[in-house]
This record gives sequence, C-alpha cells and structure tokens, in this order.
Amino acid sequence: MSAQDAGAPDAGAQDAGAQATGAPAGGARVDPAEHYAGEADGFERLWTPHRMAYIGGENKPADEHEGPQCPFCRAREGDDADGLVVARGRECFAVLNLYPYNPGHLMVCPYRHVASYVDLTESETVEVARMTRTALRVLADVSAPAGFNLGMNQGAVAGAGIAAHLHQHVVPRWAGDANFLPVVGRTKAVPELLGDTRRKLAAAWPEPDRSRA
Repeated sequence: MSAQDAGAPDAGAQDAGAQATGAPAGGARVDPAEHYAGEADGFERLWTPHRMAYIGGENKPADEHEGPQCPFCRAREGDDADGLVVARGRECFAVLNLYPYNPGHLMVCPYRHVASYVDLTESETVEVARMTRTALRVLADVSAPAGFNLGMNQGAVAGAGIAAHLHQHVVPRWAGDANFLPVVGRTKAVPELLGDTRRKLAAAWPEPDRSRA
C-alpha cells in the first residue's frame, strides 16, 4: 500500500455512507434498500442486463438462408473490426464470439454458407483445421491459457445457436473459470473488451492469413 493510499479517505466508507443517505457514490445515485419491497437473503446480485440480448435471440437469423440475416455472412462481408474478424484465409475466417464463454473465445468458419461438416469441400476442411491449429497457437502466445475446448455443434438439437452456418469453437480455459458465477449465477465475467481482444489476436496472427488490423 502506498503512502498516498494509506492517507486517502476510505472509499468503502464513503460508498457505505452514500448508500445510507441516497447521495451519489462514484457519480451514480444509490437509493436506500429500505425504500423497496423485498427481504434481504444474504446474497449479492451482479446485474448483467446485456445478457438479455442473447437470451432474447438477438443476432440469431430468422431463417436458414444465406444473407445479411446470418451473422457469419455479415462478418464475412463487412469490416474486420466491426465484425470482430480476427483473421481471413482463402476459404475460411476466424471471428470472435459476441457472447464469449471466456476471453478469446473465437470461431473458425467457412466463407461459404454451409451447415454440415460433411458438406465442406476438401480444401475447406483442410483450412478449417489449419486455422483452428493457428488459433490455438496464437491464443497460447497471447493469453497463456491452461487448456482449450474445441467443439462443433451440428444442428440445433446438438446445441448449435446458428446451425445454418458451420462454425468451430475454440475456447481458451483457465483453472477456476467454471466458478460460482457461471455455475450458479449463469453469468460470465469477461475482463477485456472484445475490440481489444480482436486487436491483440489479429496482431499476433501469422501471415499469410492475417486479418486487416
């Protein structure tokens, strides 16, 4: 602890006082809990209203056809930074998951709008494998995870959120990442903005299939 910290007012005490009075704490108004109905139960609440976008089906295509309703097709055609595209190959590309399980959770997809793994061409199959291998190496260098999950859900019944456009998940894992938040609270704490993650991975991705940074 620095001398400045030691001599600084107790921020926790200030916040506690603000909660008691309803005064702003850190620039935000905090209303006293006794003004509202409910019974204290000893639990803290982490409010994540942004997750309602996923729960409500935001960005899920209305049908299975190729076009702007498919988020992978939109990413294929759009700007790399806006679409969170990390790298582009000849027939496939790597894109960050908008709803990541962990920081760096990306997906390798063919440009072609195809649902089934068995419908990939030989060259597409090879490039999906190569880009997946590159993703593992880049994530290992940038983030040093303890392990990875690789997965491809084929069909909605198998858990595919967007079944019409094939995509392989690459999920970095760390010890303790399956703690009480996702298990009990159904919430993931992601400590880095997606745009920052994309820039780091794009910069570390090797040629020739490196994205436009």
